[in-house]
Amino acid sequence: MFLVFLNVYSTATTRNLMVRTKEASLQNKAQLVASSLSTLDRLSADTVTQVVTQLGDLDTTRVVITDERGRALYDSLAMGNAAGKVALFPEVVAALQGNDVFYWTYRDEALESRTCIPIYTSGSLIGAVYLMEYDADLGGLVSVLETNLIRISVVLGAVVLLISLISSLMFSRRMRLILQSIQLLREGEYSHRIALRGHDEVGILAEEFNKLTERLRTSEAAQRQFVSDASHELKTPLASIKLLADSILQNEMDMETVREFVGDIGNEADRLTRIAQDLLELSRLEAAPKGDFEVMEPGPVVEKVVRLLTPLAGLRQIRLTTRLESDCTVVTREDDVYQIAFNLVENGIKYNVDGGELDVRLCRQEDDVLLVVEDTGVGIPEESLPYIFDRFYRVDKARSRQAGGSGLGLSIVHDLVERNYGTVTVERRPEGGTRFTVTFPFFGMEGEV
Repeated sequence: MFLVFLNVYSTATTRNLMVRTKEASLQNKAQLVASSLSTLDRLSADTVTQVVTQLGDLDTTRVVITDERGRALYDSLAMGNAAGKVALFPEVVAALQGNDVFYWTYRDEALESRTCIPIYTSGSLIGAVYLMEYDADLGGLVSVLETNLIRISVVLGAVVLLISLISSLMFSRRMRLILQSIQLLREGEYSHRIALRGHDEVGILAEEFNKLTERLRTSEAAQRQFVSDASHELKTPLASIKLLADSILQNEMDMETVREFVGDIGNEADRLTRIAQDLLELSRLEAAPKGDFEVMEPGPVVEKVVRLLTPLAGLRQIRLTTRLESDCTVVTREDDVYQIAFNLVENGIKYNVDGGELDVRLCRQEDDVLLVVEDTGVGIPEESLPYIFDRFYRVDKARSRQAGGSGLGLSIVHDLVERNYGTVTVERRPEGGTRFTVTFPFFGMEGEV
């Protein structure tokens, strides 16, 4: 449609330009003749012929001079000469009414132009000059131009159609490839990738699809690992309980030994309970929507946690110190702060050395609020630091089970901190032990510095 419009517009514009040029040329010639004849008091065939002869070749097809009544006094046409007759051309009639007129027609690859203007002398109309030009060369030029424009339009239209067809086929093929990949993804083929390149929308869609499949693959692998680890963790205490129960049933034991075995069964049951509670907590964190946050000072919550765990630290002569600053406002939930602080402080006590120290600090650092928990324990090996927040990961499995850990506490801390738009990091202390740092965005009230 655009090419048709362009073709029509270009042809019409070119033709109008040529017509305007022809109009100006013919009217200038007519004005020249009219000016030469206006010096006469009255027009006659002899005087008109003499003046036109003196002007020379006007390079027109036909020249007709009429008097004020429309009778032709001069006609340059050899055949069909109208001299002595009334020339009732529409152009002559209009000119004798005092109008300058110009008409043109284009047919048979030729341009025919006609103009007629009145002749005045001393303010009186004494006749009219009629010029006609039949220009086959200019008409042929217009015809060639129109033909070339049509050909160019046809070629361009064919090229555009071909490009559109090729683009459509390529787009269709790429979309079919994406749809097939989506079907494979629905069937569980998370390792499938779309091999499409480009920076267009389809290329970006393919790239995002590959990122999605990679995330799903990672998530599935993590889920399988989690199920495997959870099964292993649950299987161990269950196997211990069964072994202890079978030993009681199959062997004759004194009451003291039975009590010891029953106590071990109770410990393993408690361990199962802790693992189940931690798993439920992780599930709750993953399923619960974010919200119900409040603006609060975490200091009193941390102080409550330290006060609650002080007796546990006292059993191993671990000295607990706290430095809790005020003006540490954050947007969070009290239960989340409590659980984060409880897990970190409890870990610092469990995996510390007897007679060690545990320092808990809450402070503001520019636009952040930091909760730092550092102990003087045996520390975490450098190679284990990247995995310390993974579920069921233990640095020393035997020591962790002996301390009653489930391997999920730090994972819960990590998920809670991320849920509150914060970060948690772990590092080895140069003087020995471990330092955990939780960072929350500071929520400053309007007007505070």
